[in-house]
Amino acid sequence: MFAFKIGEKCMSHKALGICKNKLAVAAGVEMGSSHPLAIAILNKAKDASVTALSSQDAKALMGKGVVATVGGAPAWVASPRYAMEHGGLDGLGLRQATIFEEDGKTAVAVFREKTPLGLLAMRDEPRADAKDAVRQLTAMGVTSVILTGDNPHTAAAIAGSLGLKFEADMMPEDKLAYIREIGSKGGVMMIGDGINDAPALKQASVGVAMGSGTDVALETADAAILRDRVTDIPATIRLSRAAMANIRQNVSIALGLKAVFLVTSVFGLTGLWIAILADTGATVLVTLNALRLLRFNPERES
Repeated sequence: MFAFKIGEKCMSHKALGICKNKLAVAAGVEMGSSHPLAIAILNKAKDASVTALSSQDAKALMGKGVVATVGGAPAWVASPRYAMEHGGLDGLGLRQATIFEEDGKTAVAVFREKTPLGLLAMRDEPRADAKDAVRQLTAMGVTSVILTGDNPHTAAAIAGSLGLKFEADMMPEDKLAYIREIGSKGGVMMIGDGINDAPALKQASVGVAMGSGTDVALETADAAILRDRVTDIPATIRLSRAAMANIRQNVSIALGLKAVFLVTSVFGLTGLWIAILADTGATVLVTLNALRLLRFNPERES
């Protein structure tokens, strides 16, 4: 449901060089990734006319970040906590990351082997149609909850604007456990787009991946929103409900006619040929009823 925007300030020519180097390394690490955070970094590098450094052997660190060989040496774009544990962030940097997070931003650290390069702060913004999608889901009786690996301050800022509950600081295994817990009480639909969402997508009753999501999410999910519009989620639910209602109608029509003419044929009220014609007629009726779905508009609220 979210799009990311990234911003930073460089106050001098020297600082500008450091910022561009940090951005070039970060873009190199994220090159080829379809994760929303990665796309935000790559777009920022493009806007700043910064060329991403050549990279290879990129590897996702589940719930922590990404590591790749950039310019012949390992480089990381990771969470401040992970960076602190691996010498990629000092105390001052951690305090700055905390300030970013308290301001409702997502902070990631860019570093090489025990060499901090800097921080990138990203603001998590709802997609333009997210609020409308949440309104439609609520009207349909669907309860929505945000599961995110972001810090509670960022999660609260986004969830508050959409009127949703949230669970923050969640690792992939936390999302999986949460989906398993609420799944024991009823059907659960999970919508995700990242590698970290894949286990929960698999665990959910129905897993749905956003079209712009990672390959892992798309392969794991049961369905995909190809147009990448959040309002397609309630539309998909409407279409699914209409299809299930149509199936129930067709089963009732087919079995009902068979039962009626079975009884009347046994008691001699109708002949065999009438029963055969009725059976054929039932096939025609259920086919025509199913064709009604071609005229169904899932985007129309009812």
